[in-house]
Amino acid sequence: MLGDSKAFGAFSTDSVETAAHFYGEVLGIDARVDHEMGAMLTLTFPHGAEFLVYEKEDHEPASHTVVMFPVEDVEEVAARLTEAGVALERLPWTDDDGIARDREHGMETAWFKDPAGNWLSILRVDE
Repeated sequence: MLGDSKAFGAFSTDSVETAAHFYGEVLGIDARVDHEMGAMLTLTFPHGAEFLVYEKEDHEPASHTVVMFPVEDVEEVAARLTEAGVALERLPWTDDDGIARDREHGMETAWFKDPAGNWLSILRVDE
């Protein structure tokens, strides 16, 4: 029924302008602000996926990961995020570098938050 729909994700923020700077300038994602129907930001990825980030007056950060970024080298990207001023979240299952390593399943993941407190992650999965 919806298999051929061009679905997209959406989550809220407390400031579209701050989010646009973070996602566009810091993370390097195509980020376009639109004020036609209220303050909204569209994040567009090279393979066609899109996320709508909308400003919400009573925004509460998502308690789950809203966007997961597959990368080839988690350590390298984590270091670049840190250099850009983005703090990795230290969790009970992450190492001193802030990376969760599941060698049995060939996975590495690190989590961080956007300026509005929404959870994001970078991950690598062996194929």
